[in-house]
Amino acid sequence: MNRQLTVLFTPLLFAVLLFAGCSTTPNVRFYTLSSDSTPESLAASYGKASYSVAVGPVTVPDYVDQPQLVVRVSANEVRVEEFNRWAEPLESQIPRVIAANLERELDSARVITLNQSGGLDADFRVGVDVQRFDLVLGGAVTVGVDWTVRRFGGGESKDGQSVVREPTGSDGYEALVAALSRAFERVSRDIAQAVRAAAATAH
Repeated sequence: MNRQLTVLFTPLLFAVLLFAGCSTTPNVRFYTLSSDSTPESLAASYGKASYSVAVGPVTVPDYVDQPQLVVRVSANEVRVEEFNRWAEPLESQIPRVIAANLERELDSARVITLNQSGGLDADFRVGVDVQRFDLVLGGAVTVGVDWTVRRFGGGESKDGQSVVREPTGSDGYEALVAALSRAFERVSRDIAQAVRAAAATAH
C-alpha cells in the first residue's frame, strides 16, 4: 500500500515542484512624475519675478489615492496595477511637480510646496483639487483640476479649472506616466498665468 502511494505521489510532487520553479512573481516597478526641464520662451518675456508662491494643499480622488497605479478599463471599470506602483504618494508628487513647473514658468520665482518650511508666508498660495484622474493604457490620460490662486493675508482669489487630455504616444506604463507629467505641465501653465495676473494687480 505504501509503495503504491509513493508511486502515485512522486510524479505529483515532481509536477508541483516543476510548476513552482517555472512560475515567477513579476517584479514591482515604481514610477514618479517629472517636470519639464526645457526652458519656456514664454517665461523669458517677463521680468525677474520678485514674489514667492506656495503650492498646496493638493487633493486627489480617493480611488487613485493608493500606492498602485489605477488604470481605466471602461466607463465603469478601473483596474489596480499591483506590480506598477507610485514611488511616493500622489499628494506629494503633484505639488512638487507643479512647483517645479511654476518656477520655470514664472522666471525663477521662489516656488515651494506647503510642506517645505511651511510655506505659509509665501506671497501667493495655490490650492489644487484634482477632480478627474483617468489613465488609459496605450491611449491617453485625462486630468480635470480645480485650482485657486490666493494672495497671502487676504485679497481677491483667482479660481480656475483645467481639463487636459494628453495622448500616451505608445503602450506601456512609462509612457502613461510621462503623458501624465505632460498633462500637469499644461495645468501648471494655466496656474502660472493666473499667478502673473494676481501679481500684476497686487502692485
